[in-house]
Parts: sequence; structure tokens; C-alpha cells
Amino acid sequence: MKKLIGITAISLAMVVSGCKTTTPLKNTAYDVAPPAPYGALPNEAQLRWHEMDMYAFVHFTVNTFTNKEWGYGDEDPAIFNPTAFDADQIVSAIKSAGLTGLILTCKHHDGFCLWPTKTTEHNISHSPWKNGKGDMVKEFADACKKQGLKFGVYLSPWDRNNKNYGTEEYVKIYREQYRELLTQYGPVFETWHDGANGGDGYYDGARETRKIDRSTYYNWPVTWQMEKELQPGAVVMSDVGPDVRWVGTESGFAGDPCWATYTPHGENGNSNPAPGLSKYEEGLNGTRNGKFWIPAETNFSIRPGWFYHKSEDNQVKTPQQLMDHYFASVGVGTSMLLNVPPDKRGLVNEIDAASLKEFGGLLEEMYAVNYAEGATVKADDIRNTGKEYAPENVLDNDPYTYWGTKDNVTASSIELDLKTTSTFNVIRLRENIKLGQRIDDWAVDIWESGKWVTVQKGTAIGRCRLIRSNELLTTSKVRVRITKGAASICLSDIALFKEPARLTIPAIERDKSGNVSISTSPQVFDIRYTVDGTDPELSSAHYIQPFALPEGGVVKARAFNSKGRRSDAGARTLGIVKTNWTITNKQKKLEKVIDDDDKTNVMMPLKAFQEQAPDGITVDMGHDVKIRAFTYLPAKNYPAKGLINKYKFYTSENGKTWEEQKEGEFSNIKANPVEQRVELLTPVTARYFRFVPIDVIPAYDTSTDIGIAELGIIQ
Repeated sequence: MKKLIGITAISLAMVVSGCKTTTPLKNTAYDVAPPAPYGALPNEAQLRWHEMDMYAFVHFTVNTFTNKEWGYGDEDPAIFNPTAFDADQIVSAIKSAGLTGLILTCKHHDGFCLWPTKTTEHNISHSPWKNGKGDMVKEFADACKKQGLKFGVYLSPWDRNNKNYGTEEYVKIYREQYRELLTQYGPVFETWHDGANGGDGYYDGARETRKIDRSTYYNWPVTWQMEKELQPGAVVMSDVGPDVRWVGTESGFAGDPCWATYTPHGENGNSNPAPGLSKYEEGLNGTRNGKFWIPAETNFSIRPGWFYHKSEDNQVKTPQQLMDHYFASVGVGTSMLLNVPPDKRGLVNEIDAASLKEFGGLLEEMYAVNYAEGATVKADDIRNTGKEYAPENVLDNDPYTYWGTKDNVTASSIELDLKTTSTFNVIRLRENIKLGQRIDDWAVDIWESGKWVTVQKGTAIGRCRLIRSNELLTTSKVRVRITKGAASICLSDIALFKEPARLTIPAIERDKSGNVSISTSPQVFDIRYTVDGTDPELSSAHYIQPFALPEGGVVKARAFNSKGRRSDAGARTLGIVKTNWTITNKQKKLEKVIDDDDKTNVMMPLKAFQEQAPDGITVDMGHDVKIRAFTYLPAKNYPAKGLINKYKFYTSENGKTWEEQKEGEFSNIKANPVEQRVELLTPVTARYFRFVPIDVIPAYDTSTDIGIAELGIIQ
């Protein structure tokens, strides 16, 4: 059974038999050499990686138990004690979505190792889990093998616990940790390298900031060569490759086009940058005719954060949202890396598991029928009259057989006669990438009312291109036109599918007076909602008109149709309405941070802010409020700018005497600049709060601004 590009492990293999074809155009050149490869090419490990399409990230460590995204390194291993850990349950939930592999965070920045390593005492053998006799990496690897998923490893180069970090000795330790991981747990399909390196940490009690020369410290070529020697079938991933690149955002989408070829550039013009020092935003589109075959991996989390946080139970991505991410990643030729963080029990939470399973079902339903099967195919040009380059090769579901044109033909068209009227809304195209990424521009037409009508135009095909129409297409003929190419055409696949019908997820909004409105487009009259965070059912409250929710809460809403089909649940966590809030600072422009409009923001140099508001931003909420958490929404821009790294948060009952409630960092905010929610250790009652930015992350243009769209309070 042949592997399908763009189709998940759960999809049925659709091997087309008995395809009818017209007689190819006559070509006197019977003996024609195969087309020469074009540009940078994938190696064997990259080809196998491409065929995986999508796989999982699993973030699980002490952070799960401290409710943090980045641990400081001073965490006691005794806190790591999942009560019901089950690797088979985690792998099964991941497999239900059609994901084909799993990359485990064997060690995150906190330095805690999930296997009994000989390199440090800060590892799982010093935790109470299984009385210190457990090996979580082994259990994950064994569960993957048992259920047919490939296994990969993430090993943070930064270690905020290790006393040797910043010295040559630590690099030896880091490589030895990789050696253990790559020799003890079977085949590995990918090694994942983070760009987070150097900064403040525990460092065995030193509690200091350690900076390294990220361009030379790890000697990455030597480290990667060791990894290749130990696992020759694995691809090595970082923002600069060498085999797979970070797409440049953790939002779950790739650029369009997204070229598989890439020439990394450094932040300071360096043509050979190290991880964490690249112009990572260029990874979004890649480089047409880049020097290297370094395809993109699109990583994102099923939750806002990378580790499990109970406060995010109402923010799990829905099956339909996961479908959108699938089309925005796999659909433009990248892989999709979906993070699925286990909870404190050591299980995939029921909410996440349900979303994964339904997402897998949507994919399986979409790929169940290929409406191109049995079509008659003809092309404007053929390399020769033999089967090797025949137009009908685009129907055999083999990614490496193809319709080929003569060397001087880089623009041509191919037509499918479906023999009957069919209805679909997804068109899949792919090239034989063994011969390089050759096609630039393309267009797809359907036969409608006696003429060709263009459905969509685009640039780049490569590994996989999924064309998703907003409307159902009904036709008996489909034509694909390659309008521009860099070399002769080697198109390997044309397939037609129908995405399951969906109801629009309701949008939830609240005005400045605290009135909540729920809507869909197109309008649906049966919308059900809840305000306690539970999933709406037909028995839930029927939305008819806006309702007041000034004190906030978790609003969820679903649309239902007359046939009983329901939409995904839209969800929104609302803080206290800010109607009576005022800024006590003299600088009135700071009022933008409490205007309930995320499109307005405060953006100014940190130094200027500290001079004008040395005590930070002070807010009078007008009355006493029970505060459980506060929120910080960064200013919206890309590439990200104005991101606050460290902060202090104070409260006051009278606006005169203040009590510090929280000091910390917004971990991973550079890569994932979403709303940050910070839980207080215990709820406090206060009328005033003060937010003090302490430090910011330098932007891509080296500026050190602070950017705040909104500050909020959760009670």
C-alpha cells in the first residue's frame, strides 16, 4: 500500500485501479532521458519525514506541576509525580487524530530529565514517580512502537539547573545526554533544537545570569554530526535546519507560498547563523531557489500554552480549528507539529482527547472518497509516449510517479474528465520532489456552463498543495494549468475531495458596558450557550439577545442546525468589565491599556516609560474586587515587538499602601505572543492594582520598547 501525501495515517489508502485514459499526444521522441533534477534536493531521511505529514509534540515536565511555561531550574524533583501516567493513553489519543509520530520534551529549559541519565542528578530517578525506578522516555518510546508511531526527541540546549552551564564541560554533558537518548530508545525520526539559550537561572544555587556566545558555544556542526552518526535516519530540526526549519511562528500557519528550499540568514547578516540567531521570520515563506532543501515544520499547541494549565481547559482548539491549521500547514507543503500536553495525572485531558478524535474523524471523512478516481486524463504536452511520463500517473496515488513534459516545456495544462458530475471543495496537487521543486505558478479551472472558470491561482506546489474552496464546486471536468515553472513539469498527483460540512463557530463579543453578544455568519438561529465553562448542548440556554456579564466568566456557545449537526464550541474567558476603571497615572495615553480594545495599544521605549511612569501603570477599578489572576495582552504586530519579559504586580486597598503579589517572567512570549494569564498564589481583594514592566525582549530591529494592548483582571 502506497503512502499518500497530504493524507494521515488514519486515512484509507486510495489506490486507483482501472483509470481510463485518452491516447497521449503523438511524440516522435520515444527514447527520452529522465528530466534532470532541479535545484536543491531532499535526502532520503527528508523524504521519509515529508511522508509523515503531521505528528505530535508532547511537553511534560516539572512545569506541568508548577503551572509555568519555563521552569527556573530550582524545582524539586519531588514535585514530579503524575498520579495515573499512561503512555499508551497519550499515544492512543494522538493516533486518533491521524498523527504519525511523537516528539517528547525529554528535557526542557529547567534541566529536569525524564530518563535516568548518568549526566546529572536532576532527573526522574530522584522523583517519587515509580519510587525513582521509572524511565518516562522509555515508556513513550515503547508506546509509540507498540501503536505504530515514530518517536522523536527534544533536548533543550539551555539548562537553568546545571552548574556547568556556560562552560565547555556543559557542552560535553549536553552531547552525552543526546548520546544516551539516541542509543537507548530505538529509532528516532527527528531531533528538535530550541533557540532559547542563555539567561538567568538557578545553576545549582548560583542564581545568576549566564550569557554564552550562541554562534560558537555548542559548535553545532559537531553536535549535529554526532546525532547523524547515531541516528542516520533522523532529520535535525532548528530555525536554521540543517534538515528541517522552524516556520518562524508558533501560531500554527505557514506562509503562502512556503518553499521547501531555504537560505538561512543571520540577524546581523551572517550567512551561516546558529540556532536562535537567524532571521526566523524568513522561515515563513522559505527561499525560492534557496541553497538548501530545508522544508518547514509548522508547530503550535492545542492549547494557548505548551504545558498543561487547568485555566486553559476552556481554550482547547476545536476540531474545526485544527482543520484550519491542517490546511495552513500540510496544505502548503509543510509538516504540522501539534503539541498535546498531558495534565498532572499524566494523561491527555478528556477535552483535548475529544477534540483530537473528532479532528481525525473529519480528516478520515474528507479523504474517504477521491472524486478524481476513474477520470480520463489528457495533457497538452508529454515527455514521450511511454508510461513513465503519462498523464494518468497523476491518479495513481504514488508521490514519485508523474506526468512529465519535455525539457523546454515549463508551462502546460492537464485536464481530467470525471465522466460524471461531481461535487467537491478540496483539490490536492503535488510534485515529485525527488526531482526538486520545479513549479512556480499554477491555476485550477472547472468546466461550468460550457466554459472554463478559474477556481484559484497560486504559487508553489512542492510536497503538497491543498486548494480549499469556500464553496462547493460541482463540475464534470477539472483543468490544472502550470503557468510558470523553472524546469520541465513533474506533477505527481491531482485528487479531489469533499470536506465535511461545517457550521460556523459562534463569535462571542462583549461591549464596554458588559453586555455579551453571540453571532454566526451566516446567521444561525439556534445558538446555545453557557457561562460556567461547560460545553453547550441543545438543553443549554438559547441565545436570543445580548445579556449582561459585567463580572466576567467563561462563555461558550455552539450553533445547531435542524438536522442535529452542531458546530465546534466557541469559547471566551472574560475578565471584569472595565467601565469604571481609571488610570491614576498622569500620562493619559496609558488609558489605552484598559479601553477594552485590543486594536489600540501603548508602545514606547522602556527607558521613556520608566521615566514617565516609574511606579508602573496604576489602575483604580472603582470598587473592591476579588482578584484571582491578571492578564497581559501584548500589542499585536508581526514580527513581534514590544514584548514584556519580566514584570511585578501589586495590589492595594486604598491606593497608598501596596503589596507585591507576583514577580515573574512571561516565558516563551517571543515565540508565542498571546494573552498571558498569571494566577496569584491565593486570591486577594483589592480596589487598585499596579503593573510594572521590568524588562523587555529586544525586537527584530533591536528596539527595546514596551507594548501593551490590554491589562485585565480575572476574579
